Amino acid sequence: MNEVHQHNSARLRQMFQDKVIRLERGAIFDLTLTPKGPGFDFDRVEGMLLGSAIGDALGNTSESKLPLVRRRLHGEIRDYLICDRNGNAKGYPSDDTQLTFWTLEQLLEDEGSFVPERLARKFADSGRIYGIGRTMKDFLDAFKSGRPWHESGQHSAGNGALMRIAPMLVPHLRHGGTDVWTDTALAAMMTHNDHASTSSCLAFTAMLWELLDMRRPPEPAWWPRRYSELAGDLQGNVGYAPRGGCLKNVFHGTLSDFVLDKLEWAYAENLNTFEACDIWLSGAYLLETVPSALYILMRHAHDPEEALVRAVNDTKDNDTIASIVGAAVGALHGKRRLPARWVAGLTGRTMARDDGKVFSLIAEARTEFWR
Repeated sequence: MNEVHQHNSARLRQMFQDKVIRLERGAIFDLTLTPKGPGFDFDRVEGMLLGSAIGDALGNTSESKLPLVRRRLHGEIRDYLICDRNGNAKGYPSDDTQLTFWTLEQLLEDEGSFVPERLARKFADSGRIYGIGRTMKDFLDAFKSGRPWHESGQHSAGNGALMRIAPMLVPHLRHGGTDVWTDTALAAMMTHNDHASTSSCLAFTAMLWELLDMRRPPEPAWWPRRYSELAGDLQGNVGYAPRGGCLKNVFHGTLSDFVLDKLEWAYAENLNTFEACDIWLSGAYLLETVPSALYILMRHAHDPEEALVRAVNDTKDNDTIASIVGAAVGALHGKRRLPARWVAGLTGRTMARDDGKVFSLIAEARTEFWR
């Protein structure tokens, strides 16, 4: 363990002791990851990262529209909606891609160590964030006003931390261990200091790590059950309630309880993804985002294209849900199983004019963290 990891571990222990972080210290913090072996294919990591960017680009030009309204406007979306002057469909980033790849870029600059202050500064100084969420804006306002990073995170169960969390596992591929949990918890609570948010970031990081090694898609029940196993004891007794839809006033409990109960019920009823996501809604609130992403994966993880198409068409916060789904199916199937037209059409931007940046960061990550 290097000095940065020692410092982060000590800092997190103190945060738990002082109850600065809204999270319980669950069993995941003692889960030792086995390093990826010599036969590991980095194509799976490329798939995870590109899947996230592709999902964002497929959805961001029609985000926040109700699925029926979106369908009336665009029909079924199966490609990027913006075309260049030659009529080629092109994928452009929103905040999901920007924050994900700025995270990866900072990890590269710090040679794999996670230095929270530097990531906070990158978020603050890198320029315009497209489609920035209210929680992220409030975090930046607090941080830029002089508050330390660990006091700037907002008490929000929005999906803005979960959408950018995938790169946190990349520096740990060679070594495994337990440091990834400390890094992930600190990275998550930086902006969204909330039980549901940080627990979901930790659970998804663990699931992505496992997906990178799977030779075939897991059984549908794996998605809600594994999520609930990983997140359950991180949440304590902090309850959340639906903000609308059919389940308003009929549920109050933890996010993992909601996921386990409602997803297994929806699957047993053979609901399609539109029907299920309409029942619990599919916005930026994690009680909507997490079940929507996991249910799409229950139904379609075996088919990366269809999983992303359903995320883009059947949900309201479709860029973020598609970004999360894209990371999962990319980790499971690798870059080679992502539709070539989507990879070719992705601009790879993180800012207005840095075409190809996403691809160069992934190539740099392969060299720095794997070769």
